[in-house]
Amino acid sequence: MRTLIKGGTLVNEGRLFEGSILIEDSQIAQIYTEPHMPEASYDEVIDASGCFVLPGIIDDHVHFREPGLTAKADIESESRAAAAGGVTTYFDMPNTVPQTTTLEALEEKFALAAQKSHVNYSFFFGATNDNAALLPELDQHRIPGVKLFMGSSTGNMLVDRREALEKIFASSTLPIMTHCEDTAIINRNMAAAIQQYGDDPKVTHHPEIRSEEACYESTKLAVELAKKHDARLHIAHLTTAKELELLEGTTNITAEATVSHLYFCDRDYSALGTRIKCNPAIKTQRDRDTLREALNDGRITVIGTDHAPHLLSQKEGGCVKAASGMPMIQFSLVTMLELVDQGVLSIERLVELMCHNPARLFEVRQRGFLREGYQADIVLVRPETGWTVTKDVIQSKCGWSPMEGHMYLWRVERTLCNGHTVYQQGRVDTSYIGQPVAFR
Repeated sequence: MRTLIKGGTLVNEGRLFEGSILIEDSQIAQIYTEPHMPEASYDEVIDASGCFVLPGIIDDHVHFREPGLTAKADIESESRAAAAGGVTTYFDMPNTVPQTTTLEALEEKFALAAQKSHVNYSFFFGATNDNAALLPELDQHRIPGVKLFMGSSTGNMLVDRREALEKIFASSTLPIMTHCEDTAIINRNMAAAIQQYGDDPKVTHHPEIRSEEACYESTKLAVELAKKHDARLHIAHLTTAKELELLEGTTNITAEATVSHLYFCDRDYSALGTRIKCNPAIKTQRDRDTLREALNDGRITVIGTDHAPHLLSQKEGGCVKAASGMPMIQFSLVTMLELVDQGVLSIERLVELMCHNPARLFEVRQRGFLREGYQADIVLVRPETGWTVTKDVIQSKCGWSPMEGHMYLWRVERTLCNGHTVYQQGRVDTSYIGQPVAFR
């Protein structure tokens, strides 16, 4: 199968240039710089005129809820949302039922994805207080890393014993991705909030409860442990300006910012309420703006989503009752392109943070770049095509989005996964199954 993507603006490795891409079966066979095009025959020619052609997005942080929590999401529905959003590869988190904390549970997830995932996939292994002995047994060629919850969040996977933390940081040769919030500080803040505001404080108090201090103290501990054991630490969903100070002068330590923490701030709770309640909490405008600055100076390495669907009925209530997490994978790329239009970052930097750097950080084989010999994971996006998010376009099983009613000026035109058009003109090819990702 020979496919030609013709006449778009390619964005790759810091460059914008007019070019075309020849795909043979699942791989990029050749990249042409216009107007140097050979005469040849093709099975399909894709006209990319007016589009920007990017590597497929690699989302290093999703919760697809399968197995065990499939009323709100599953691998099929959320990989469909990924395809519609230009995401061709995802790494799923271990707080499912059962938790992905045994080798058997990990194999079960791979088996499910091999039947149901419409884009490429892999899975983090979950660290616990007592499974450090399993970490050296993990296949480094199949998974991106180990997920460590150093603060309580959805799924009750908290690791809070110092001895267990020391063992995990000493044992893992894979990157350790941490959720950093200090549970004791959160519990203290929650008790004070309930005493002052009642049994279920309004969501506007969420960033006071899951506070800057709670994030900073936990991240500080993670950085200390990583330095002590020379471990590769990747801090998930950084939310505060103060935490960024901990990254200065470090090696082997990287950080992720999520689309939600880059787009929203605490002023948005008044309009969106618990729809933007997540852990760690969306914080101040200053925190958000400092995170945005860090996209351009290297302190933030990766942009992910922490895509975490819940049913709307589970989002009712306040700081105590409403579930934390939101679905964002379908709208992550177009949201970041909106920030490109606002001058927050360039489109070249966006590609660095959402495609190249995840591939580099986790040592993904032959993905994340527009390079000859690499898998043809490619997304075409078109600017200046206004459209509004309505319920009927939402692919996630939960059926809602915090972006409902929002008008975007960028559109995902087409998503190719391993050379196959998996999304085009509002439709996902649900007959297509992606590939397991290979590493290192």
